[in-house]
Amino acid sequence: MVTTMLHEDKLAFAERFGKFLVKQDRLPKRTLSQTLRLPEAQEENFSVLLVRLGLVAERHVAEALAELLAAPLVEKKDFPSMPLLEERLSVRFLKEAKTVPIAEGENSVTVALAAPQDQFTIDALRMALGKSIIPRTGVQSEIEEAIERLYGTGQSDIGQISKTIDQGATDDEDDVQHLKDLASEAPVVRLVNLVINRAIEQRASDIHIEPFEHRLQIRYRIDGELREIEAPPVQSTAAVISRIKLIAKLNIAERRLPQDGRIPMRVQGKDIDIRLSTVPTLHGESVVLRLLDKESVKLDFSTLGFDAATLAQFRQVLSLPHGILLVTGPTGSGKTTTLYTALQELNTPNRKLLTVEDPVEYQLEGINQIQTKPQIGLSFANALRSIMRQDPDIIMIGEMRDLETARIAVQSALTGHLVLSTLHTNDAGSSVTRMLDMGVEDYLVTSTVTGILAQRLVRRLCAECRQPYQALPELVARFKEGGFEPPPGPLLLYQEKGCAACGGSGFRGRIALLELLVMSDAIRSLILQHAAGGEIQKMAKAEGMKTMLSDGYQKALAGTTTFSEVLRVAQEIR
Repeated sequence: MVTTMLHEDKLAFAERFGKFLVKQDRLPKRTLSQTLRLPEAQEENFSVLLVRLGLVAERHVAEALAELLAAPLVEKKDFPSMPLLEERLSVRFLKEAKTVPIAEGENSVTVALAAPQDQFTIDALRMALGKSIIPRTGVQSEIEEAIERLYGTGQSDIGQISKTIDQGATDDEDDVQHLKDLASEAPVVRLVNLVINRAIEQRASDIHIEPFEHRLQIRYRIDGELREIEAPPVQSTAAVISRIKLIAKLNIAERRLPQDGRIPMRVQGKDIDIRLSTVPTLHGESVVLRLLDKESVKLDFSTLGFDAATLAQFRQVLSLPHGILLVTGPTGSGKTTTLYTALQELNTPNRKLLTVEDPVEYQLEGINQIQTKPQIGLSFANALRSIMRQDPDIIMIGEMRDLETARIAVQSALTGHLVLSTLHTNDAGSSVTRMLDMGVEDYLVTSTVTGILAQRLVRRLCAECRQPYQALPELVARFKEGGFEPPPGPLLLYQEKGCAACGGSGFRGRIALLELLVMSDAIRSLILQHAAGGEIQKMAKAEGMKTMLSDGYQKALAGTTTFSEVLRVAQEIR
């Protein structure tokens, strides 16, 4: 089947493959038409062109080719540990053809190709090797990595690019034009693009670029944990940071003050919004890139970690016509994602929704979102005063940061609006005392707050490689100490192992541990007595609230996360 299909000319195959991607929702129809009109569409392999232009992720291209051509996909583990036929094939040919032999038989050779439809490469391999060729589909970057490992110098892509950067040219960092020229050079551009591409491939949420006296450190935050990656030499620091500031349209001459910027990019077929922050440090500017990929965020309550009982209660609070619903937790605990999911559910044609955020992380269809700009006087409080004249039904406030914002939120709830907002507290009970400490009167808190959802994120176990084990009696005792009664019989838990699917970490993604405090008369009475957060928490538990620790225990028993992850995140707020 593969051989018949490979005899098509390049443009005919490009049209057929493009339509296949459109059908799979991997490529917009309009983009396909525009790409087919490019001269390169007739000169090079269309699948390689799509990856080079960043229109489709290379893995999606490979998966589609494998399905369309019935040429199975080659995984990383399938590449050989030693080079095959190195005396018969030149490294230059392998790199240009984006192919690598993966197995040799008596009469045939199996090869991985980034473009398995390329009959010219297959014919060339057959003539060079004197054997029939069995084509398989490979992910382009994985093929290039295998070629370098097996036939090249063994250097990584970053190592190779770093060698070509003019490292001596960074001595005069006060020469702004020189920095601009350096940041625009091809090796620096390729290096920065590679760092961003690798981050997206590895599902990183942030990239940290940190200069020190004798080295440049680059780290990715993956599933909430920082992991260091190979970095270019310290001499390239000025060039790399200047390149990032240049594409973010920041002032590259200003290195004494912090700067914030934004970079919209299309990487691997995805529209990525990058938020950039720079701060001056002792040895240069520390840069953090926040990668916001709307496609990777699933605005679904069950995906976030809600069980049936908590979700039913949460939806009941959401269905109230007015009041304040608070989502609380530390920075990076998924509060905004939870609020976005709630807004998406509330977004119906008969309601008007307005949000005030800093920053607007994801754009939601049908919802009016306002980005605060303190430098021109558009603060949370000022924006809220204005939007009350917009006749909204539901208001989302990114964060209650001060008394003025909190009071406007309370007034909005009292005048018949549903208000959603976030606070930074450790648990649900502490949120009430936080509002009182801000200066909101106790009777207003009891009149307006309808529910408080506290949450923390734990790493989700990789479903491909998690391993079950029987818990020791000491662990069972820890469950009981936390107020959770485990099921009778041997207690089965799960631990991480590590595989190719999760990058060897044993975890893939994150999930929330939740506790929902629903306002009751008993809790209102405690608030009016200015009770401590611990007393409010104790009363909520007595009324049936499932704590974050108990929710974590349930998720550990279900094999969603590990017992140690639950303790790491939730035991401090037990």
